[in-house]
Amino acid sequence: MTHLEKTTFICLDCETTGLDPVKDQIIEVGVLKFTFENEVDQFESLINPHCEIPETSIKIHHITPEMVADKPVIEEVLPHLLEMIGPSIIIGHGIGFDVMLLINAAERLQMPCQLTRNRQIDTLRLARHYGECPVNSLEQLRRHFNVPAEGAHRAMGDVLVNAEVFKHLCRKFRTTDQIFELLSKPIQIKIMPLGPHKGRPLKEIPLDYLHWAANKDFDQDLLFSIRTELKRRKQGNLFTQTANPFNTL
Repeated sequence: MTHLEKTTFICLDCETTGLDPVKDQIIEVGVLKFTFENEVDQFESLINPHCEIPETSIKIHHITPEMVADKPVIEEVLPHLLEMIGPSIIIGHGIGFDVMLLINAAERLQMPCQLTRNRQIDTLRLARHYGECPVNSLEQLRRHFNVPAEGAHRAMGDVLVNAEVFKHLCRKFRTTDQIFELLSKPIQIKIMPLGPHKGRPLKEIPLDYLHWAANKDFDQDLLFSIRTELKRRKQGNLFTQTANPFNTL
């Protein structure tokens, strides 16, 4: 049993050329190694992806091709990143995406990587369990907990905010085991958090869209909630058919 105060965490954030962890490239990374009492180490770097940065991505993180033109490539940065992360617990908002980016980068470079063994804490899921912030985006959680702004959608700024939000979300826990026990269970989401129906209650979303979404690579809470809603509707239809003896006529 590991007490939170005695645990060293890694907070990680990557800015990228897009949202595909297999095809897209890292263009900035920020890493903070910390305990609940102090900062141990930090690292940040822009990275030259040697490919186009789409305008849609530039509008989010404001990292232009000119900014990365003379920066190191990922093979120069990744060894230090992996050494710094080591066996620590990795935290972040939607952290699975960032970890997959590093794993895929290491695979492309045929570089030894042990990140699949690191335990992860997704602060997005932790915030859903917390349940006291109407919107669980990192920016809204920052405001909810009165965490000072550090520069949104840039890697190190998001990392510093994320680490402080994580500490607030952990107030009722004493050990990492308690957090992992909580996160082992899926969370029922009532409002669609993304896509064309973002902000709508799941019970109001068209059936064909739910069937499509149920097979996508969404996080476990959203998939659980979508499949639960599909099951609810199916049971409802069966009940209606049973209750109406003229339904098959």
